[in-house]
Amino acid sequence: MMIKKIITLAPALLFVFTGMAQTTPSARRVTPVNVEVKQNGNQFQLLRAGQPYFVQGAGGSQYPDRIAAYGGNSIRTWGSTNGQAVLDTAQKYGLTVLMGLDVARERHGFNYEDSAAVKKQLEKLRAEVMTYRNHPALLAWGIGNELNLQYKNPKVWDAVNQISQMIHTLDPNHPTCTVLAGINKVLVDNIRERCPDIDFLSVNTYGGLATLPKAIAGAGWAGAYMVTEWGPTGHWEGLSTTWHSPIEETSSEKAAVYKSRYEASIDQDRDKCLGSYVFLWGQKQERTPTWYGLFTEKGEETEVVDVLHYLWSGHWPANQAPHLYSLQLDGKKAVQNVSVKMGATYPVLAVVTDPDQDPLSYCWEVLPEPTKVGEGGDYEAKPKPVANAFFHANNQGQASLKAPAKPGAYRLFVYVSDGHNKVATANLPFYVNQ
Repeated sequence: MMIKKIITLAPALLFVFTGMAQTTPSARRVTPVNVEVKQNGNQFQLLRAGQPYFVQGAGGSQYPDRIAAYGGNSIRTWGSTNGQAVLDTAQKYGLTVLMGLDVARERHGFNYEDSAAVKKQLEKLRAEVMTYRNHPALLAWGIGNELNLQYKNPKVWDAVNQISQMIHTLDPNHPTCTVLAGINKVLVDNIRERCPDIDFLSVNTYGGLATLPKAIAGAGWAGAYMVTEWGPTGHWEGLSTTWHSPIEETSSEKAAVYKSRYEASIDQDRDKCLGSYVFLWGQKQERTPTWYGLFTEKGEETEVVDVLHYLWSGHWPANQAPHLYSLQLDGKKAVQNVSVKMGATYPVLAVVTDPDQDPLSYCWEVLPEPTKVGEGGDYEAKPKPVANAFFHANNQGQASLKAPAKPGAYRLFVYVSDGHNKVATANLPFYVNQ
């Protein structure tokens, strides 16, 4: 289904003059753009400056020019750090911002029984709202991220409700939401009872995206919602090896599931869904350096970006990323629980084609499996690559791997570039035995 892009031009910043002299920066006034959630029976729609605004957004503020060029219209943040720069950049490219407010999480040690700490947090967030409430690129406020992850105390939703009430008092022009990790009936019942002030609900989901409208209805949420993170099959919900290393989809497999899941859910539930933010418009280490980012560290674009270009604009980019069919180590694929012997040599093979017949180059890497991992997107350090692991590599996707000299869990990576900033990625977990 072709998605029509709706662009609303935000009013420019208005500066107040006295006579012929420009006022000081503290006297500058800006005109916010009014945003509201409009209900018509069982249907909901986001209106910006009175016009329908369906969010085609990206989580992360890297490469905003590419979001705009590919048909996207919004950015999501997880906090207000560098908020002014993010908002100004978004305004420059005709984008809006779902501004995150970083609310403390119980799993990180915050105690929602501590009324003084809750009040202190409210005042901190009040200052952030006062700072950014009138920026013309502001779309809405996201109160916290995945506060339900590993939580026990439902008083967190009382705090979210207080924050939402504070925002509505200070900023009548922008709606509020809170962002959940998945959804279920107990969670929705708690939010309906304790947090009625929010304007819509936001959900982060990965493998469950295709069935999200059904899950939301089954949980009893009848209001508007937004998908604030969606992407590949998560590392917690897919296949794993016998030594418990999760198996990641290739960039080409991801492209297929992004397209099919989006078209089955977000595209089909516009009566209640206000839009979405794909994750992650950038690059990060989370279980692997390629699992959730749509770009490499060098900014190369995977096949998933091509799919988003199509979903947002209705047409494919002129140059498309390489398509990876298979990655093998010693003739075996990731699902075959590949094990090798220390120091022995094994063939590796990547089967890749390019839609534009561009010549391809191959970069190989071996990383130890991370031993210290985060939860819910917490920071992880990328392991250091194994040195001198490959030889006899060629431009036909073939190389020889010398197995590491230390036993344990590792992962083979390949990056296949087309010379035009497009890339295919894949990895294969393997185990080194003595």
